[in-house]
Amino acid sequence: MKIEQIYTGCLAQGAYYITSGSEAVMIDPLRETQPYLDRLAKDKVKLKYIFETHFHADFVSGHIDLSKKTGALVIYGPTAVPEFQALIAHDNQVFDVGNISLKVIHTPGHTLESMCLLLLDENDKETALFSGDTLFLGDVGRPDLAQKALNMTQEQLAGMLYDSLYTRILPLSDQIVVYPAHGAGSVCGKKMMKETVDLLGNQKKVNYALNQPDKNSFITAVTDGLQPPPAYFGMNVAMNKKGYTSFEAVLNKALRALTIDEFEWIVENSDTLILDTRDDGDFTKGFIPQSVNISLNGEFAPWVGALIRDVEQPLILITEKGKERESVTRLSRVGFDHVLGYLEGGIETWKRTGRDTDCVNRITPEQFAGQVNISSDKIIDIRRESEFESAHVAEAYNYPLAAINDWIQTINPVEHFFLHCAGGYRSSMAASILQARGYRNFTEVAGGFNAISKTKVPVIYLECQNKNEMPGSIKK
Repeated sequence: MKIEQIYTGCLAQGAYYITSGSEAVMIDPLRETQPYLDRLAKDKVKLKYIFETHFHADFVSGHIDLSKKTGALVIYGPTAVPEFQALIAHDNQVFDVGNISLKVIHTPGHTLESMCLLLLDENDKETALFSGDTLFLGDVGRPDLAQKALNMTQEQLAGMLYDSLYTRILPLSDQIVVYPAHGAGSVCGKKMMKETVDLLGNQKKVNYALNQPDKNSFITAVTDGLQPPPAYFGMNVAMNKKGYTSFEAVLNKALRALTIDEFEWIVENSDTLILDTRDDGDFTKGFIPQSVNISLNGEFAPWVGALIRDVEQPLILITEKGKERESVTRLSRVGFDHVLGYLEGGIETWKRTGRDTDCVNRITPEQFAGQVNISSDKIIDIRRESEFESAHVAEAYNYPLAAINDWIQTINPVEHFFLHCAGGYRSSMAASILQARGYRNFTEVAGGFNAISKTKVPVIYLECQNKNEMPGSIKK
């Protein structure tokens, strides 16, 4: 038996490839299937089943394409109603794979069809739990994503999740290895650990949700502080449930090298968005006016979903040379299939033909320290609320990037402000959106809070950073 966790950092997502004898299964595969086909060929095994732990909201699964290419059966948990051929398993149903088996444990709460898979090894010993979005390391699946579709409250779903965890999962052996569908960085939870594998026994000790005294306390704990889900989540659920265009077809359409004239015609005659996937440092020095920067060098796909929102939005790309395919692939993982092509030669082609470029007024942390007047200047910190609460520049305002489409309307275009994130990745996104919408009177700080905190700029620590600091203390 072999268990391989295939972890994708951009999505903080774990897919699983399991082999035993001459057979294999995949759990929650990503959309691009070729890496899985290569594994099957190398191991000389036949894919028997493709398990989907639930209808995913944060990415488009590869279940349909993989099934067509291998003949493997797609399996969902009880109550699932996909609009394509699949097997709907019943609770406690066992599926044999080589010399091992996988037992379905129906765990509604995150969604109604959510299931975990309990692996029994060659000796029929309960060995591993593939917990999907029911149980994460340090957290549990958020219970608010399916409430609108089901006409239920998040409290009702949280109550179901409590029953699933406390009656079906907690009684299992402490020695079982937990393999979750997501880790730290995913918006499917709020307190996930950076580790991606753990023993169930340790989770029983450290996971806050598994240590609540009663059901009401659990409901309060898991629903407290939930941020609104990204708008694209519902669209991804629909694609996973109804079906989608094959990844190869999306790739073939999108990998179209455009001449400068073709590029310009498309931009001028449609509602196409120019998406620049270059590094934030390169982007801020010079870019095509009206471009939005979301760099591949970070949590690219989730930020595309959070900021662009509509998966039907036509896109045209500016990339680093050789990054065209990667850009399209990572866009397709979250359902953004309408890429019309990319500018051949990228930004250099644009510059070489003498066309106008724009740039961001970006300064160093040291320049910021020399220019800012804490008592009178406006400082906007676009990090997440939890990051801001931990520590922030004195007198700064917290406007999280994920909510920019809301707070941008409150900005006074005449009043100058300084803009920063943690390291520059997110503030470049914000700067590009602001300038695309006509806001010019701001200064972005390179290196973000991580670099600013090392200068003389006063910083407020709201949580103790070490035993010598008190909450609310100011570092000069």
